[in-house]
Amino acid sequence: MWRLRRAAVACEVCQSLVNHSSGMKRSLPLQKLHLVSRSIYHLHHPSLKLQRPQPRASFQHFSSLTNPPLRKLKLSPIKYGYQPHRNFWPARLAARLLKLRYLILGSAVGGGYTAKKTFDQWKDMIPDLSDYKWIVPDIVWEIDEYIDWGSPGETAFRATDHGSEGDKHYRKGLLGELILLQQQIQEHEEEARRATGQYNTSYVQQKRKVSDKEKIDQLQEELLHTQLKYQRILERLEKENKELRKLVLQKDDKGIHHRKLKKSLIDMYSEVLDVLSDYDASYNTQDHLPRVVVVGDQSAGKTSVLEMIAQARIFPRGSGEMMTRSPVKVTLSEGPHHVALFKDSSREFDLTKEEDLAALRHEIELRMRKNVKEGCTVSPETISLNVKGPGLQRMVLVDLPGVISTVTSGMAPDTKETIFSISKAYMQNPNAIILCIQDGSVDAERSIVTDLVSQMDPHGRRTIFVLTKVDLAEKNVASPSRIQQIIEGKLFPMKALGYFAVVTGKGNSSESIEAIREYEEEFFQNSKLLKTSMLKAHQVTTRNLSLAVSDCFWKMVRESVEQQADSFKATRFNLETEWKNNYPRLRELDRNELFEKAKNEILDEVISLSQVTPKHWEEILQQSLWERVSTHVIENIYLPAAQTMNSGTFNTTVDIKLKQWTDKQLPNKAVEVAWETLQEEFSRFMTEPKGKEHDDIFDKLKEAVKEESIKRHKWNDFAEDSLRVIQHNALEDRSISDKQQWDAAISFMEEALQARLQDTENAIENMVGPDWKKRWLYWKNRTQEQCVHNETKNELEKMLKCNEEHPAYLASDEITTVRKNLESRGVAVDPSLIKDTWHQVYRRHFLKSALNHCNLCRRGFYYYQRHFVDSELECNDVVLFWRIQRMLAITANTLRQQLTNTEVRRLEKNVKEVLEDFAEDSEKKVKLLTGKRVQLAEDLKKVREIQEKLDAFIEALHQEK
Repeated sequence: MWRLRRAAVACEVCQSLVNHSSGMKRSLPLQKLHLVSRSIYHLHHPSLKLQRPQPRASFQHFSSLTNPPLRKLKLSPIKYGYQPHRNFWPARLAARLLKLRYLILGSAVGGGYTAKKTFDQWKDMIPDLSDYKWIVPDIVWEIDEYIDWGSPGETAFRATDHGSEGDKHYRKGLLGELILLQQQIQEHEEEARRATGQYNTSYVQQKRKVSDKEKIDQLQEELLHTQLKYQRILERLEKENKELRKLVLQKDDKGIHHRKLKKSLIDMYSEVLDVLSDYDASYNTQDHLPRVVVVGDQSAGKTSVLEMIAQARIFPRGSGEMMTRSPVKVTLSEGPHHVALFKDSSREFDLTKEEDLAALRHEIELRMRKNVKEGCTVSPETISLNVKGPGLQRMVLVDLPGVISTVTSGMAPDTKETIFSISKAYMQNPNAIILCIQDGSVDAERSIVTDLVSQMDPHGRRTIFVLTKVDLAEKNVASPSRIQQIIEGKLFPMKALGYFAVVTGKGNSSESIEAIREYEEEFFQNSKLLKTSMLKAHQVTTRNLSLAVSDCFWKMVRESVEQQADSFKATRFNLETEWKNNYPRLRELDRNELFEKAKNEILDEVISLSQVTPKHWEEILQQSLWERVSTHVIENIYLPAAQTMNSGTFNTTVDIKLKQWTDKQLPNKAVEVAWETLQEEFSRFMTEPKGKEHDDIFDKLKEAVKEESIKRHKWNDFAEDSLRVIQHNALEDRSISDKQQWDAAISFMEEALQARLQDTENAIENMVGPDWKKRWLYWKNRTQEQCVHNETKNELEKMLKCNEEHPAYLASDEITTVRKNLESRGVAVDPSLIKDTWHQVYRRHFLKSALNHCNLCRRGFYYYQRHFVDSELECNDVVLFWRIQRMLAITANTLRQQLTNTEVRRLEKNVKEVLEDFAEDSEKKVKLLTGKRVQLAEDLKKVREIQEKLDAFIEALHQEK
């Protein structure tokens, strides 16, 4: 830039000198004018042989960028006593560009007349050349850089080892002519001043004062532009370095399948913090490892600063409302691609694609809502996010919810206190770096977070203060010095390690990071805060902020990490000693290992369920099914049909009722019995003790797995339809093939009737009260109601003795007779009481008669086999119970086949699914596997893991040094 400026000034001087020379008596020779043009072009193009040696390659590169290659022109060389061997086309090109060729040609054609006339016209218009006095010595200084002045009239080139011998002579003659040209310029200037009479000493001094002031202002402006220029050069070099590092990282990434890549230092450190957050969620004294804690008032720009450091818009948007509802831990590291991923997920979000950015923001918002429990607004649970990309500063930042002063509608009443407690929990870590964000567009007195930070870090040894929205502050603040007071730490009571001013955009949520960065740089280039030295160049832009925060972070890490490692070594020793004292014969199994052990036991028990013998299944199913349907068979089928006292009516009634029962209830009852039987057997295998190997620590887990598996299991919907057909066919068969089946049916009938008779006896006993034995032996008495029932029972039994074949129902006149007989003995009864008592008395009488009939039917198989219809011994009830018994056997066999072939396997599959779901649900495992033993093993595992990761990190940290 300084070469371009001086070349331009020299061009102006040359133009004025040419104009002067056309009318002066001592006009400059054309050869000297051509030398001037060539010298100016050499100053303008240092890439030619005649050039000042460049000490720094960066300036050559910068010059090459500002001087693009030019088109070649064919010009005749000008000889100066020697024949050049090279065609100096740049000089001829400069002559054409500067239009010197046309001026020289016009001067030669016009001749002296035109020169004299022009001199007379311009004599009164000659400018004051005193303004160029500070420029002409610069031209001589430029010449000084190329030659070494010796004795008068002698010059020696410094760079004598550059160029050919002809070039050296040419440059020597050329510089000599430049010296004569400067002397002639000074002489013409003096003559012009004397001729016009404007040489006034006082005016010159005043002009010099004004010129000095302008020089000072110009030098300040040049200094600012120089700083900005080197800032841009530095950014360009950083960009090139970023691209080169990206290529190197991509090259390493291509060979990821061929070799095992070492984890980066910041990734290792982030893993330590993740393990610590699981081990000590409250951030107590166990966790003193450094992390950058970003705190600030709500809508102060915390998230925007983090996004500028991460170089991506990764956080959810919101206009004035609270968006950060739980802490977000962001780990920044270098990588070949700009991506983000969560700790507990393998999905990578490409941060260069807007759709991935939108998906990432949506995922963060969903995780925040999931962490926030019902009735709360914020949550202390941390969301862990890794961001990788070329050129990112390595550090770990935690974005906390913004501090609020008032709880608005829709928030939980304790939101303000919860935010303060979360912020204090992170900031009270003595090694945490506090990044305090302050909104510069609002009054400083409205800030809440500064008081909180001053309480946590009163000496400011680990606090970095950031003033955001400086562009708005510069427009709105009446006194810009107030911003200077904030940055210098004189306005707030808090102290800080460093102070920074940043701009995070124009308030448009759709702005890209590149647009925000360009706006920030453009603002500070034109800002009065920098021009008036209110802000220093190193205190502005988020780029400088990220560099400073990263340096402070790693300094804090190096100072504290080894002390933390020693602390965890002591904790590990104490936990191991406690385990040996309490559980010397048990292995140190943590919760996940215990779950795997319980999982294997449960799966073994499910396999054992499939090894139950078919006979056992059928016995259990048949017994359970009869217990479920026996009441219906006796009360609704057998007794109504048997009490008709007619063989034809009995068979017809039985067939109708069996058909209705099979169509509506029986298949469903059978499936329910099978499902309940499967549950009972599964529970028996799951809960029965295994002897000395039984570990009661698994009981809650097994019970939960059993309940969830049974809850998920559903019986095959088509089982009832197929079962209905089988049962209907079984009940239709009336043929008893042998005496053994006949005897089995009689025994089944006797057992069923005997059970019903026992139930009836118990009901009568409850109705009439204890008999005389219990009254004498156990000192029990009857109530008044029981006495009435007893008298009624005795009266009804007398009636049955008179007519043993009495029908099941009492006639009205019989009820009247019984009531009058009782009233004659002083017992007042109600007709309904007589009917209730009669039902139980007659039921007992009928069941006893049926049992006697069973004994008689034992010899009735002969008549049944020969179809003696007219026989006095009718055993239709035996055939009914044989049909029921056969149906139960066939149903049990069918259900057993379905259980062993289908349902047991489906249940096993459900158990595996439940175990897999429980394995992924850490909260479920914590709830089901509890106890001191589990917690001690869990703590011991975490401490060991933390210590191992810390040791690996410390070793890598030393290697990086």
